Amino acid sequence: MEEAQKAAAIGEVPIGAVVVRNGEIVGRGYNLRETQKDPTLHAEMIAIREASERLGGWRLIGCTLYVTLEPCPMCAGAIVQSRIEQVVYGARDPKAGCAGTLMNLLEEPRFNHQVPVIEGVLAEECGQMLKDFFRSLRQRRQSKEG
Repeated sequence: MEEAQKAAAIGEVPIGAVVVRNGEIVGRGYNLRETQKDPTLHAEMIAIREASERLGGWRLIGCTLYVTLEPCPMCAGAIVQSRIEQVVYGARDPKAGCAGTLMNLLEEPRFNHQVPVIEGVLAEECGQMLKDFFRSLRQRRQSKEG
């Protein structure tokens, strides 16, 4: 949630992620795609990159990813490829969720690695943060137009 708040503070969609191993945060990230003009800079991707750098390899064995919003297809793919062992997320994403809502790429048995998913942790708080952000964005746009 703290990472998501950092995103909101700079006008980014408030999504945050952390990678944890043995109770220690080894990677953090929040959305930066608008700021950096890069579609790959989702919270999960940044947290995974940081964890890989810190741990010295691309296999994030023994790691859990916590994220405020259900991962999209790109992030789900990176999670599988990095061998993260579990994903815990807050709010479901009805438009792009690939950890159970639209499909479940994380637990797809045809891949060589499956990632168990726990959903709905702090779902109300995570969802409310997103609703508040988009409500505020719409209000700013309307006041500029009107």
